[in-house]
Amino acid sequence: MSENQSLMLEEAGQSPEVVATLLEKEKPVFAEIARLFSSARPSVVTTAARGSSDHAATFFKYLFEITCGVPVASVGPSIASVYGAALHLNGGVHFTVSQSGASPDIVALQEAAKKGGATTIAVVNVTDSPLAKQADIVLGLNAGAEKSVAATKSFIASVAALSGVTAAIGGASDLQAALEKLPEALSATAGIDTAAAEEVLFHATSLYTAGRGPAFAIALEAALKAKETSGLHAEAFSLAELMHGPMRLVQPGFPIVAFAPDDAAFVNNGQALERLQKLGATTVGFSTQPLSGINLRVPTTGNGLIDPLVSLLVYYRLIESVTRRKGFDPDRPANLLKVTETV
Repeated sequence: MSENQSLMLEEAGQSPEVVATLLEKEKPVFAEIARLFSSARPSVVTTAARGSSDHAATFFKYLFEITCGVPVASVGPSIASVYGAALHLNGGVHFTVSQSGASPDIVALQEAAKKGGATTIAVVNVTDSPLAKQADIVLGLNAGAEKSVAATKSFIASVAALSGVTAAIGGASDLQAALEKLPEALSATAGIDTAAAEEVLFHATSLYTAGRGPAFAIALEAALKAKETSGLHAEAFSLAELMHGPMRLVQPGFPIVAFAPDDAAFVNNGQALERLQKLGATTVGFSTQPLSGINLRVPTTGNGLIDPLVSLLVYYRLIESVTRRKGFDPDRPANLLKVTETV
């Protein structure tokens, strides 16, 4: 790492190699999970996670429901760790997503899910963690050590791993083909000019991030990164929800960062952004296709459901630059630790 490069930037740049490694190394686990679903045929899937990992679980929810048609429900870890409730998940499948696998609340929820009859799957970077040791199946992220407090490569790895699960269960050849192209598309983001977007975010005091489907999960992650690295207040919305009450706050110059991949929602997303621009919003759109406003064009995997993950790597670089320009250290945000153990 050079003296002027943050760990956040360095680790984000490792994402293409991390994704390629995990997709190859975890093939047997993907196949095992696919066999499990084929025999169990669960009518619902449950997840538990915190922070960025919960945004990865949200991405999975949309992708899995779109691809496989099975509902995915998030269960709050405190249901088990604080409230001591019993779960009734006989024949179910429960995913826990975590970088460290160490927080007592998600470990407790996984234990409750197992006691309730579910098969438990830990999607985790530290494969000798308490979470991994107690899970029925472990899907490793293979991201290596991540030292910056701001998670980057581990988040991208989490989404890639859960997308691999979805492709395997759904027998989705188009999704599998996109995942095979994902490392190349991530690598191709190097050098994308984000200067115009950086000016908008540097001068902002508050902003919205937005998207629909899997891209909404990326908007959630983008808003979190704005808050935790640059101290910039950001709220994430579905672009459909933004058209309701939140639109009241849109004044001339109000920044909206939108993830608008070339999927079934693209036309509606474009129309929503044009309406927001007419209200005076300054829009920064990430897409493989042209958008009005500030338009950051990103490489494609060939699948609009996976492409938001490519856009996110560009955004990570953007918000890291904004953070340093504001005089903050993206690797050591105020008040935060790398591993947060909650009950």
